[in-house]
Amino acid sequence: MIPTTARPAPVVSSGRRPALRRGRLITGLVVGLAALALASAASLVFGSRVVNLQEILDGLFSGDPSTYGATAVAQRVPRTLLAILVGASLGLSGAVMQGLTRNPIAEPGLLGVNLGAALAVVLGITVAGITTMSEYIGYALVGAALAAVVVYAVGSTGREGATPLKLALAGAATSAILASLVNAVLLLRTDVFETFRFWQVGGVGGAHATEIATVAPVAALGAVLAIASSRNLDVLALGDDVARGLGIRIGGARLLAALAAVLLAGSATAIAGPIGFLGLVVPHAARFFTGPAHAWLLPYSAVFGAALLLVADVVGRVVARPADLQVGIVTAVIGAPVFLLLLRRAKVREL
Repeated sequence: MIPTTARPAPVVSSGRRPALRRGRLITGLVVGLAALALASAASLVFGSRVVNLQEILDGLFSGDPSTYGATAVAQRVPRTLLAILVGASLGLSGAVMQGLTRNPIAEPGLLGVNLGAALAVVLGITVAGITTMSEYIGYALVGAALAAVVVYAVGSTGREGATPLKLALAGAATSAILASLVNAVLLLRTDVFETFRFWQVGGVGGAHATEIATVAPVAALGAVLAIASSRNLDVLALGDDVARGLGIRIGGARLLAALAAVLLAGSATAIAGPIGFLGLVVPHAARFFTGPAHAWLLPYSAVFGAALLLVADVVGRVVARPADLQVGIVTAVIGAPVFLLLLRRAKVREL
């Protein structure tokens, strides 16, 4: 018998692994965009009455405004676009805030940013008499920025600095104070309360093309700054000492990321109201597919946020038909159990 020489096992090039991973991430993003397209189609179809495909096509191309399809399209297309804009903005803002604070339970609603914007808008209506969307945006951005600064300053006190639990508690306390101030102003001014009561819950039902066009540039600027901060967020996650060693200017990096988060959350809150928990849930869902790298986490968070808000809006329309259940209520039902689970895990890790 002639002995056979064992063949060496084939060597797999390590360079193929990043390429395979990149291919999977691109595929996942394409699947997410396809899910977003399906959610957009459902948003056009479902409402107080189901609109079939032929009615939608007639509403889009026939030019007859008297048909039910034309009426549904005129109402649901802006609503769908607004849900995409707001959902993507809140998803991105939540991902940036979690990376910036190294806090898995950070998001615009829990850190008081949404209510800071709400209080500023309420005061603007009551004191300054603001009426236009551009004025809403300006006041909302100032209020969101001030609330974020207060929460981070309070949560950073003490020897150990800003821990996830301390930031959550500081955000909860600040949100309670801001909510009380909002309610106090609204109770004194019933005319403002009538204008503001549905905005407080959070919804996308009153969408108008002109308002969307006013908010979109602000949200787009925030998205650009967020994407530009992706590498800095990755380095900041390693700790301040490592970041300094790699040549990152920590103050500038944090300021850029914080500005992106405030622009995104403030613009979304100005037009749709304080929609909670979306910025909390979406980054965790995206991180399940992408891992911690923000170069992929941020685009995934934008797509997932837009899709989730669209689905929540459709659910609100279907379960309360012919009325609408505000999307802020639906996202709270989805996000509250997730928040409690994450808070429990954070507390266990600190113990």
